[in-house]
Amino acid sequence: LAGYFGGWVDLLLSRFFELWAAIPSFFLILTAAAFFPPSLFFVMVIIGFTSWVGIARLARSQFLQVRSFDYVAAARSLGCTNGRIMFIHILPNVIAPIIVMATITLGQAILVEASLSFLGLGVVPPTPDWGLMISEGRAFISIVPWISGVPGAALALLLIALSIVGDGVRERFDPKLRTNR
Repeated sequence: LAGYFGGWVDLLLSRFFELWAAIPSFFLILTAAAFFPPSLFFVMVIIGFTSWVGIARLARSQFLQVRSFDYVAAARSLGCTNGRIMFIHILPNVIAPIIVMATITLGQAILVEASLSFLGLGVVPPTPDWGLMISEGRAFISIVPWISGVPGAALALLLIALSIVGDGVRERFDPKLRTNR
């Protein structure tokens, strides 16, 4: 909405994005951990509430760029509604970078959750968690390094896989990268 309509809508929503982005998720989770018992649900909710801003700002900038293209002006002159222009004409052309940003943000959220579990503020045993496994294996790192190494490697592989999936989805859905078959 901010990128498509511009003006006061853009100003109002951009200030809301900036206000929301000023809340650091890691410290908010640490504060919540001090008041509530450790829970995966609280961690996921707080990470979700603080992680969407980057994606929203990217979507806004992509919409600002694409709304000035000729095919959007042609759709407007044909009498298309704002909703149709946003969802049928603009969104398919801006979705690729948004998906890539979403996969990067998902990787960051997984890493924040694993970090909190490593510190003992996230998931509690017996719930399995890579951060918790790495933390519990620290005492035995000199004897059996794979106790911490395997969960750490699995976490790294997951983050790399998310990045690769994001690039693959971008290549699949980006109209500029499609080949005529």
